[in-house]
Amino acid sequence: MMKDCVIRPATRDDRQAAYYVCLKTGNYGEDGEPYYADDPEALGRVFVGPYLEFEPGFSLLLEDAEGVCGYALGALDSHLFYGRYENEWRPGLCASFPDPDSDPASWTRAQHDHHSYHHPDYFCPEPYDVYPSHLHIDLLPRAQGRGYGRRMIDALMDRFRCHGSPGAHLGMSALNTRAFGFYTRLGFQELVRAGSGSDACIYMGRRT
Repeated sequence: MMKDCVIRPATRDDRQAAYYVCLKTGNYGEDGEPYYADDPEALGRVFVGPYLEFEPGFSLLLEDAEGVCGYALGALDSHLFYGRYENEWRPGLCASFPDPDSDPASWTRAQHDHHSYHHPDYFCPEPYDVYPSHLHIDLLPRAQGRGYGRRMIDALMDRFRCHGSPGAHLGMSALNTRAFGFYTRLGFQELVRAGSGSDACIYMGRRT
């Protein structure tokens, strides 16, 4: 426990609450709800659901008296995780959500995510043997700036180390300058940049 929040293991029963956190941070760290009225769970199906299903030992939640207010989710071996995602998770997404066939300029945010269901990106930065694990974290505004993010990431990194992983990486939008500063302060270093414009992504890594 830290002040009025508790860090605890996540379970499959936490899916809806964690999906909501994903939605409320889904606009480059800001509230994504106004952009996902047509499908509020579009992001959560990629960035939350498979972690709760396949990596429960590396799924942490932050909870206060109001409920779940953050999560830190990770995978010990990224290649193995993406293999399970491809074979066990993505087929259901593709069957339920068709790949949009209209002009991409007319797509909603959710339709862009539906497109990603059919065209996934499993990129892992090199050197992979140094950073085989990966993680991501999202906190609601009421939990931000209070030290919880650092605590959760450190807890995940400890778990990775205890299971033999030498390091972890993460990917983030190049537009999210606040997150870049946060990860830099926690000891992550930039590994590579990919894409351009609004799709530009920065990959960062940290040894355990």
